[in-house]
Amino acid sequence: MAKKEEPTKVKETTQETQKKEVPQEAKKEKKHEGKGEGKEQVKKERRGAPKEGKKEASKPKETGPEIRHIVRIADTDLDGKKSVQYALTGIKGINRRIAEILSINSGLDPKATVGYLNDADIDRLQSSVDNITTIIPYWMMNKQNDLMTGEDRHVVGTDVLLSLNEDLNFMKKMRSYKGMRHERGLKVRGQRTRSTGRKGRTVGVTRASISAGKAKEGEKKEEKKGGGK
Repeated sequence: MAKKEEPTKVKETTQETQKKEVPQEAKKEKKHEGKGEGKEQVKKERRGAPKEGKKEASKPKETGPEIRHIVRIADTDLDGKKSVQYALTGIKGINRRIAEILSINSGLDPKATVGYLNDADIDRLQSSVDNITTIIPYWMMNKQNDLMTGEDRHVVGTDVLLSLNEDLNFMKKMRSYKGMRHERGLKVRGQRTRSTGRKGRTVGVTRASISAGKAKEGEKKEEKKGGGK
């Protein structure tokens, strides 16, 4: 009889353990359900928050015309990042005032960037620079009353240096005062030369030259005395 009772006891113990485990699991599920419900109640829609859904694809940025970093006008390279009135000052013989006149004459904004101009605009600027003598007044020209022709004209670019050298050579050939001073490398416009303008030339008197001069003077005096006797 003892052998038959043992399996019944085992079945009872297994049933009791199952009953104990079931309520604990149910309690855990209930706890989780309560937390989830609380969270759903706390969540509210934020103002200005993006609505759930597919995000719109970012549109590609519209790229404008590419800038020219170097613009060539009158055989000179100009900076394309600068405005027209400041870029044209890179040409020799053109200052900011003349550059503004040229840009207005060609129908362009003086504050516009040179690198964004079209080929037609650059051609108009080039033509206005070439015909600069007909655009600006005579009192703004840098070559008034030319020595050879007597005309009033404005020299631009490499012609500035050529005209300067021609004038200097002409004065040297004339043997004028200015030409002689240029030839000797001295100051031309009436400046002081006693205390300034001493660069590039030997200045002052050395002791050796003084002693040599005194010795020559003594020899000359002795010769004169000997000849008189």
